[in-house]
Amino acid sequence: MEDNLLEKKFSKFIIIVSILIPVVVAILFSVKLKDFGFNVEPLSFLPPIYATINGITAIVLVAGVLAIKNGKRKLHERLMTTAIALSVAFLVMYVGYHMTSDSTKFGGEGIIRPIYFFILISHILLSIAVIPLVLITYVRALAERFDRHKKIAKITFPIWLYVAVTGVIVYLMIEPYYVY
Repeated sequence: MEDNLLEKKFSKFIIIVSILIPVVVAILFSVKLKDFGFNVEPLSFLPPIYATINGITAIVLVAGVLAIKNGKRKLHERLMTTAIALSVAFLVMYVGYHMTSDSTKFGGEGIIRPIYFFILISHILLSIAVIPLVLITYVRALAERFDRHKKIAKITFPIWLYVAVTGVIVYLMIEPYYVY
């Protein structure tokens, strides 16, 4: 029963964070530090770094699932916590880049253009949807509600993996159009 209280205790936090992160990111995405008089150099070196972090996140997620399937619960726990930390690091760098640099327009033409935008839009929408899923999954593990954790993890994992992998794909598709 006490474990159920932990889930309830965190439910408001999960709702607030799940709403706050996309809203704050959207606002900060449109804020340029130079518009406020800050003489900040564009952080144009960040996109390959945060794309790499997305790739590492995907690897860590798969390793985490393999660890739990092989009965290595402590390793699974460490890997999933690492995946969350990597996602937070990505988010900080992503926002930092967009606050100091102009957005890059995709210059591809023909069939590649709608493919790029499909991947980009699905990536963005699922990156918003995965926030509460990750938090609920994590809290259920903390509460040792492993039956409920496993049920939602089966939904969370493929979405989170898709977001991580498509983050790399979006970077690779738009990288030729970056102005350095």
